[in-house]
Amino acid sequence: MAKSILKEWAGRFRSEATGVSAKTEWADQLTRARNAGPRMTNQTTIDPARHGPGTLAVHAGTYNDPITGAVGTPVFAATTFLFQKESYEAFDQGMIRDYPIYTRYGNPNQWAVQEKVAALEHAESAIVFSSGMAAISTTLLALTNKGGHIVTARDLYGGSYNLMREDMHQFGREVTFVDPMDIDAITAAVRSNTEVLFFETLTNPLLKFAPVKALAKLAAENNIFLVLDNTFLSPCCLTPIDDGAHVVIHSGTKYLNGHSDLIAGTAAGSRKYLDMIWAQMLKLGGSLNPQDCAVLERGMKTLALRMKAHTENALALAEWLARHPAVARVYHPALPGYPYSWAAESLARGSGGMVSFEVKGGDKAGLKLMENLKLVHAATSLGGVESLISMPFNTSHSSLIDRQRREVGINPGLMRLSVGIEDIEDLKADLDRALGAIGDIRQ
Repeated sequence: MAKSILKEWAGRFRSEATGVSAKTEWADQLTRARNAGPRMTNQTTIDPARHGPGTLAVHAGTYNDPITGAVGTPVFAATTFLFQKESYEAFDQGMIRDYPIYTRYGNPNQWAVQEKVAALEHAESAIVFSSGMAAISTTLLALTNKGGHIVTARDLYGGSYNLMREDMHQFGREVTFVDPMDIDAITAAVRSNTEVLFFETLTNPLLKFAPVKALAKLAAENNIFLVLDNTFLSPCCLTPIDDGAHVVIHSGTKYLNGHSDLIAGTAAGSRKYLDMIWAQMLKLGGSLNPQDCAVLERGMKTLALRMKAHTENALALAEWLARHPAVARVYHPALPGYPYSWAAESLARGSGGMVSFEVKGGDKAGLKLMENLKLVHAATSLGGVESLISMPFNTSHSSLIDRQRREVGINPGLMRLSVGIEDIEDLKADLDRALGAIGDIRQ
């Protein structure tokens, strides 16, 4: 069975160099052909250029079992696979990522969901991880050297910011924080030892849309990696690889899985760069187990449908909140007056399911708002089918001091709302009742 799982791909695909830091000179000089995948025999491969995200989400990567005829990918609940001639050849040729040997190296369930991620991201290859933070930390360590430099922003998920602020210097990497919307400031921060630009495409929690195309141009001109966290948008709204990003990361916990019942992460990009990240993952141990891969693959099949509902609901709520007397300000990329003009073209497919807004009365009013919600849950995380609300000041950005929060625009009373797929009128009614309960609280 193991011998029949993988195709004979050697010599049929070759990764293309796109120009990156000195760390990847060895990769640019490689002449050995490599798989675009890894991919399996009987695995569904679909050309992303010829099919929409709904079709890709359902079909791409599915392993069609020749023995049982199972419609979905079976769960390969095995840690290890029988050695065969091809196993030893894989060790000898440095191709163990492409052959079933040991599940930490690769498993058919990993390959199935990775192919789905790669297809949706218009990428050559992908890797799944045990969490979004495993994806971020592994990718950044793989693509930088000791003595290297990373340019990033304080407008990041709290875990990412803490990694940058507290830990990267322990690994010998320098970090500079800049305004992610100021391409001149980002350019000025680039040094001779800069190896990575790391930003979120839509920032947490103020929904600032990064100048992705300008960042890609800057990265190309300076031979450095552009790594983008696309969690807030999903590949249904934006595929940064098409705009020149080298690696795109997701917390698979969020929209990709979409049901608040799984922790996972993904990275997608060129096979050459993903091989580097995969090798780092083996050492850090952040691989995703087969059972969770199966849950993620199942969740992703409805991604396009869910994102349509998330996006439509979020825009409707943003417009409604902007007119509500208890709301001081609303943040959403599709609202009139959104300050980042480059977003309109890039987000033509949708702006995602997030809305942030400030309530009159500050943090005290925001806390009372959450106490009075019935349908919308006050909880951390985002991207699930249910609507979730939180306040960044005491959750995702609690590690920032008041001054730092003000510097990035997190004002008192800021709410972060992950809009679910519920009926929009029910969501409005729930929010309206809770906003009314704030009463005459003042800052």
